[in-house]
Amino acid sequence: MRRFKTKKRKKYLKLFVWLFIFVLFIQIFILPFKNYEIKKSNESFVLKLINGTNHYLETNHDKIFTNVVNKILNVDFSKPVSLVSKSFDYNEEETVFMVNIDSTIKEIDNNVTNPRVYIYSSHQSEGYNNEYDVVKASVKLKEALEKFKINTIVEEGNIIEFMRVNNYIHAYSYIASRYFIEPVIKKNNFDLIIDLHRDSNSKESSTVTIDGKNFAKVLFVVGLENENYEPNLKLTEKLQNMISKKYPTLSRGIYKKQGQGVDGVYNQDINSKMILLELGGYQNTMSEVNNTIDLIASIIKEYIDSL
Repeated sequence: MRRFKTKKRKKYLKLFVWLFIFVLFIQIFILPFKNYEIKKSNESFVLKLINGTNHYLETNHDKIFTNVVNKILNVDFSKPVSLVSKSFDYNEEETVFMVNIDSTIKEIDNNVTNPRVYIYSSHQSEGYNNEYDVVKASVKLKEALEKFKINTIVEEGNIIEFMRVNNYIHAYSYIASRYFIEPVIKKNNFDLIIDLHRDSNSKESSTVTIDGKNFAKVLFVVGLENENYEPNLKLTEKLQNMISKKYPTLSRGIYKKQGQGVDGVYNQDINSKMILLELGGYQNTMSEVNNTIDLIASIIKEYIDSL
C-alpha cells in the first residue's frame, strides 16, 4: 500500500515539474514575442530600432526574458548598440560614429566675422534636374545673404564621404550631420540655422509662377519630438507668415512631423533657432531654385532686421 502511494506521489511530482517547465518556457520564450514585429534582415531591424522612433521595441520589456537573452547572447535591449554590434563590425574601444571623421570635416572659414546665418545639408546628395544640388544652392543662398551684409557660413564638410567610410545607410544622415554641425553651433551665436533640403514631389507641385517667372516652392519641416520644438515651431511660423504676406503662393506651408516612421527631431534639439527648409523638388531647374533663393534671402534679411 505504501509503495503504491509513493509511486503515485512520484507520478504527480513529475507531472508538476513538467507543467512548471512548460509554463516557464511559455513565459520566457513565447509571450515576449507575441507583439514583436518580425524583420527579414539586419538592416530592416536596425532601421526599426533607430529610424523615426525613440522606442527600441514596440512592447514592454519582459525582465526575465531580457535577462536570459543578455546572459546567453550578450545582447541588452536597453542598449541598441549591443544589437547593432551583433550585425556589423564594431569595436567597443572606438566610438562607432567617429571613424574617419577628420578626413571629411573641413575647417570653417575663420575669415567670417560675426556670422549670423549657418547653412548645411543633412542630405548633401539631393539634386535637381541637372548638376545643381542643395550644396550649390546653399552657396548661392550665402551669396544672396551677403549682398544684404549678412555674414553667412556654409558647411563644407563632406557628410556623404563620412557616411560612406562608416557604412551609414540613408537613415543615418541626421546622425552623421550632427557631428559636423554641433561644434560649429556651439562656437557661434547664430540668428538662424538652416538645414537645406530638396523635396521629392512632382514638378507641378514644386513650381509656381509669380509675375511671369517660375520659382521653386518651399516647405518647412518641424520635428515635434524634441525639447526645442516649441521655439523652433514659433520661428518657423514667423518666417512662414512673412513669406505668405509677400509671396502667398511660394510656400507649401509647415509640415509638422512626429510619431512612428518619422525622425521627429531632425537635430532641432541642438538649438532653438534651427529650421529645415525643403527648397523645390527634383525636377526644378537651377534658375527656378535661384529665383526662390533671392526671395528667401530678402525674407531672412527682414527677419534678422526685426530681431
